[in-house]
Amino acid sequence: MKIDYLEFTPADVQTLAGWLTSDTFPFHSGPNLTREIVVERVENGAYSNERTRTFWIMLDDGTRAGLVQLRDLGDSTPMFDLRLRTEMRGRGIGTLALQWLTEFLFTTYPAVERIEATTRQDNYAMRGVFRRCGYVKEAHYRLAWHGIDHRYDAMGYAILREDWEHKTVTLPEWNDLGELSPEQLDRS
Repeated sequence: MKIDYLEFTPADVQTLAGWLTSDTFPFHSGPNLTREIVVERVENGAYSNERTRTFWIMLDDGTRAGLVQLRDLGDSTPMFDLRLRTEMRGRGIGTLALQWLTEFLFTTYPAVERIEATTRQDNYAMRGVFRRCGYVKEAHYRLAWHGIDHRYDAMGYAILREDWEHKTVTLPEWNDLGELSPEQLDRS
């Protein structure tokens, strides 16, 4: 499968509005957007500005399979949003897109030290994509994701430039307090 990435421009506002409102993205905040919200966000620069770039994930037949939004591009730790159409999920496109955006960020922005993203705990497909692409779970935020009628735990994942360059995975030191006693911890 051949995939290309086409940069979004504000002139694409109606295409974006139609694309985002014709499907449901259950693992995103605001899974059901309206055309008005999308148009307002485009007008306010939410998809294209000095700190945000957005790309269509294009199949070789011209199908818009997904959307990648890169955020906080002026920081050393940008974040991203990745959305795939329902019928495109489970085909490996998410893995290809994450590999592409990781390489794009590290090669285009030399100040980027790490890339991070957050997903809902029950988004097992995306969590698998993170693992396949060398991203490491760094955080578990309990009941931090507000769903429509339920709160979910959120997971934070990241990849370090050094790990990406060396094709390694460095895990966080979870037992960083070592053998400190409760009394030693209480002295702070």
